[in-house]
Amino acid sequence: MPTPDPAGDLVPDLTAVVPAGGSGTRLWPLSRAASPKFLHDLTGSGRSLLQDTVERLRPLAGDRVLVVTGTRHADAVREQLPDLLPANLLVEPGPRDSMPAIGLAAAVLERRDPEAVLGSFAADHVIEQPEVFRERVHQAVRAAREGLLVTLGITPTRPATGFGYVRVGRALGVTGAPQVRHAEAFVEKPDAELAAEYVSSGTYLWNAGMFVVRAGTLLELLATRHPRMVQTLRRVAEDPSAIEELWGSLPRISIDHAVAEPAAAAGRVAVVPAPFGWDDVGDFSSLADLLPESAEHPGLRVLGPGHLVVDEGSTGLVAPRGGRTVVTLGLQDVVVVDTPDAVLVTTRQHCQDIKGLVETLRRTGREELT
Repeated sequence: MPTPDPAGDLVPDLTAVVPAGGSGTRLWPLSRAASPKFLHDLTGSGRSLLQDTVERLRPLAGDRVLVVTGTRHADAVREQLPDLLPANLLVEPGPRDSMPAIGLAAAVLERRDPEAVLGSFAADHVIEQPEVFRERVHQAVRAAREGLLVTLGITPTRPATGFGYVRVGRALGVTGAPQVRHAEAFVEKPDAELAAEYVSSGTYLWNAGMFVVRAGTLLELLATRHPRMVQTLRRVAEDPSAIEELWGSLPRISIDHAVAEPAAAAGRVAVVPAPFGWDDVGDFSSLADLLPESAEHPGLRVLGPGHLVVDEGSTGLVAPRGGRTVVTLGLQDVVVVDTPDAVLVTTRQHCQDIKGLVETLRRTGREELT
């Protein structure tokens, strides 16, 4: 059981930053460039993944939740989050990967509060056991106050090849944060054999891309290799009207490559093992694992109105989102996604290939479907 924080869940110096970008192409045709996966209810909760993320963070950050999204999705974010303070929606003119988005949030927070701690949590992840999540974030904040870049490393449940890993080192002895350990290195996605070795060793955690750090510390670490980017981000934070002119000059680079990996090599990164259920909902196969088996249709996971599904002897996932009846007969591990303008039929084994299918649609002149 997590240890309750004596001050309660709210962390006064924490601002939760939610990068809301990407198109989730492996979840096509539900997720598309104009309506990416974070805007959809993919768990049957009645809320989008973005809404679930913000609700999870409110007990920790209160109104200090800041969302970074693209111009194309800003109106939808405002509609889904009517309580979000207007000043806490940062709109980027175009996608530049995670580092510019999170770096912009850091530059804005640095101006608002030089002591601010930034916690970056993706808009499209599913997290179970929210009380454990909050307790581990509390530990991460205490370590961040010591000048460290802190990541939450997910306890692996299988030798996954679709995630990066963090190699865990010695305990750091941070007061009030007994689980905080040295992060020795970030490791790229391994093959199956290496992933099995990582998991069996007990010294590797999944890299879920969750980071907690003082805003000023993040910019300091970024400036060691990308000083011009930091200068540009601070200029935009000082004068938001300059973003249209300057944004395109920023390199496309992830926070892992720009900051986390070099900072780990310099001994500036800590990791908090995070033993809660987590999934990045990367494709329909992983989504099927998150959904309960349908009571009406044993063997199937149904995402959408169950009365639109007729099944005999099939297993897998059916998403009836086109308003039509979907019939499956004798198919194993099938994936059927029905939308008003496109129908996907595949198997769980081939779900990782959907990204390539979307590229094929673009190449053959069907951009309106992507």
